[in-house]
Amino acid sequence: MTSAEIRQAFLDFFKSKGHEIVPSAPIVIKNDPTLMFTNAGMNQFKDYFLGNKQAPYKRVADTQKCLRVSGKHNDLEEVGVDTYHHTMFEMLGNWSFGDYFKPEAIAWSWELLTEVYKIDKDRLYVTVFEGDSTEGLPKDDEAFNEWKKHITGERILMGNKKDNFWEMGDTGPCGPCTEIHYDGRSDAERKAVDGKTLVNADDPQVIEIWNNVFIQFNRLKDGSLEPLPQKHVDTGMGFERLVRVLQGKPSNYDTDVFTGTINAIENIVNKKYDYSDSKEAVAFRVLSDHIRAISFTIADGQLPSNTGAGYVIRRILRRAVRYYYSYLDYKQPLLFQLLPIIANQFEHVFPELKKQEDFVTKVIKEEEDAFLRTLEKGIARFNAYLFSAKNYPDAEKLLVADREGSLDAVLGKDGIFQINPDSFVEGLKDGLISGEFAFELYDTYGFPIDLTELMARENGLKGIDTPKFIELLQQQKSRSRAATAIDTEDWVIVGDEFSQNEFIGYDSLETKTKIVKYRKVKAKGKEQYQVVLEATPFYAESGGQVGDVGELIIDNQPLKIVDTKKENNLIIHFTDSLPADINEDVIAKVDVTKRKQTAVHHSATHLLHAALRQVLGAHVHQKGSLVNAEHLRFDFSHFAKMTDEEMAKVEALVNEKIRENIPVIIREMPKDEALKSGAMALFGEKYGDIVRVVIIDPNYSVELCGGTHVGATGELGFFKIKLETSVAAGVRRIEAVAGKAAETLIQQQFQQLAAVREALKNPKDVLKAIETLNTENAEQKKQIESFEAKQLQSVKEALLQKVQSINGINFIGEQVEVSNADALKKLCFELKSELTDYVVTLVSNIGGKASVAIIIDDKIAADKNLDAGKIIKQSIAPLIKGGGGGQKTLATAGGQDASNLDKVIEVVKGLVLIQ
Repeated sequence: MTSAEIRQAFLDFFKSKGHEIVPSAPIVIKNDPTLMFTNAGMNQFKDYFLGNKQAPYKRVADTQKCLRVSGKHNDLEEVGVDTYHHTMFEMLGNWSFGDYFKPEAIAWSWELLTEVYKIDKDRLYVTVFEGDSTEGLPKDDEAFNEWKKHITGERILMGNKKDNFWEMGDTGPCGPCTEIHYDGRSDAERKAVDGKTLVNADDPQVIEIWNNVFIQFNRLKDGSLEPLPQKHVDTGMGFERLVRVLQGKPSNYDTDVFTGTINAIENIVNKKYDYSDSKEAVAFRVLSDHIRAISFTIADGQLPSNTGAGYVIRRILRRAVRYYYSYLDYKQPLLFQLLPIIANQFEHVFPELKKQEDFVTKVIKEEEDAFLRTLEKGIARFNAYLFSAKNYPDAEKLLVADREGSLDAVLGKDGIFQINPDSFVEGLKDGLISGEFAFELYDTYGFPIDLTELMARENGLKGIDTPKFIELLQQQKSRSRAATAIDTEDWVIVGDEFSQNEFIGYDSLETKTKIVKYRKVKAKGKEQYQVVLEATPFYAESGGQVGDVGELIIDNQPLKIVDTKKENNLIIHFTDSLPADINEDVIAKVDVTKRKQTAVHHSATHLLHAALRQVLGAHVHQKGSLVNAEHLRFDFSHFAKMTDEEMAKVEALVNEKIRENIPVIIREMPKDEALKSGAMALFGEKYGDIVRVVIIDPNYSVELCGGTHVGATGELGFFKIKLETSVAAGVRRIEAVAGKAAETLIQQQFQQLAAVREALKNPKDVLKAIETLNTENAEQKKQIESFEAKQLQSVKEALLQKVQSINGINFIGEQVEVSNADALKKLCFELKSELTDYVVTLVSNIGGKASVAIIIDDKIAADKNLDAGKIIKQSIAPLIKGGGGGQKTLATAGGQDASNLDKVIEVVKGLVLIQ
């Protein structure tokens, strides 16, 4: 069977068992602060397990895109090294929400594996939860007895809490699970060693393929377990592992899930994949895996960036680049060339990538280009470090001290570093790259420790001070965890926990309601409370629109709501305190002014989106937005900076639609019907079966949207673009204002123009007055430059009278008065034309800061082995607490300390004296 046939057989089987086949949720998670990515098949069903939302179907089945590279589930460093871990993977799953339980789940999993897929029963083992006395949990006898109907007792193994008790997180739904393992070894190997001894023992050929979780309990913050009112089934079967088993392959990468990509890589790099554990073979596996994670996360709306989920994707991409750069000897972008393979392969199961193939390709290529440039800089930095270490044993101390701003602590006698001719390896402690420098390469240039280790050994060193590197890495991770740590207590139930938690804010901004539950949270030392209401007019942050603020009035006492967010389908209101009586009736009031201006900006984004597509083309798609009372920010796919003419057209079109005062019509309808009618949906958004459609003229703007909007476009008043810029590869950003915010902007602009007029003495033509001022300024600059040239000529003549002859070298070392560092450099060139066999050192105090220039005759530099760049870096820069560099015959430096300028001259003169 092909992988596509295997996937379809799974879905067809469970459809025959009464399951609704649902699409995969986006791999990028929104509106859930507990997760960045979908890391398990159950993520999109969390609300049903938690009881926050009623499941539309009792039984469902699907194949879900998952990503595990951060947090608790972090497999990244194993990916490619072994043959069964992946970043992105598919999870086949069947689910029951309060319907069937252990008997059906176990019977159907056995039927599918052994009767549909025809897997040899003698190669299968199952594990069952053995119980846990500390938790007061008994052995799962029900699952054990169900399995005895299908498999012999010696193949039913007991598993501990770690392996056979599944938990969503530290708190939340959980329960025992039963796993199914497959023994893929040869008959001879199976005869020699009993397979049951290798289950859950990390044997690459005895692997778990399916896990049936029976969700029975809810874990509280204190660790205790309470039974759930309804029992659920949550199963997950790793698609890539299943295909490996059914296609009889020793590795996931040998199946048709990956072979097409690997073949493409072979053609690109002109090398053959050899199925070994070599670094080259690992590189093939890394690339064929990583390209899937990168491309699908970008297609689902997460662009590479320096923070959060975007950083995770950038990290995966850079790991792939490092592997082909180092081990496949390929020094140009490669990943983007694989996009057609992936897009075509998954077109019929995950079509969103094919629809955005051009966009995703360009984003990946630009990311590769950028990181390859960074790699080159990092390698140059590495080489400079080695060069310094060769001539300068204390170089690593200097590098660390420079970063810490404590150069004085490591300066030698008289505050000067002395050149040391010791050997290369002796210049590095124990022949190792320092942990500090290895961490700098990792943190600044994205070098993994293994790449730095490889480069060190290629240069004849022993390696890296790994313990120090790990120490610094752990310190960074600890700081990061501390900065993002949130301590969340259990919910305190006040009313009916399973009340609707209904949002009524489309129609009303004030309502009488009750508190259902609340909990205390602590982050960054600040305590807050999260409150859930029976019904609320407060809009929870979603779709780029910020959450509402306002107040809860309880017993005539106002309680300020500072934010509203959504978590697991709960609308949560943030407040800094709680009322004395939590059981009283509540008047929930939204800040009307902020809500209205936010709605103005949200409707403006719809007008803007449609205008961009008309002016720039149908390739434009929304890639992110921020909508609040102050302004709107709209990110969209486009690969060129917008021209002034294009922005003017967009702005004019939006304002035309505002003047037409078009009614904003909002309808609810089935999603399929909405999409067939031409409504635009955002890539990466998860929509329900019934969707909200916002229509602003059926021929202009029709979008799926859950946000709040104005009644007619005339309420926007006026629209003005403030800024257009690049936000990421292939993504542009517009910042704009409408309504009251646009009025304020125009007022500010006119006030600024009035101030400019006044400063220019109120000319009739402001632009002409500024042009005249610029002309006069240019003429004055020319006059100043002429004056400075004459002054430099005078200084040059004076310096030529101060030439000293030292060891056959014409030496000038003087402190001079100049207006800038460029003048100092020009003066050196002026002296060069008048001298032979020279070494010139000029220093100047410019505004309290040190400036130094050294120029050396080509012949003297060669004959006397003098290097201006080395002198600046090694002896001068530390002395003036600055930096600099240059060529062998000309170098400059600048620094914060101008008190040692005389000493600078003496250092250079000392080098001339010893020649």
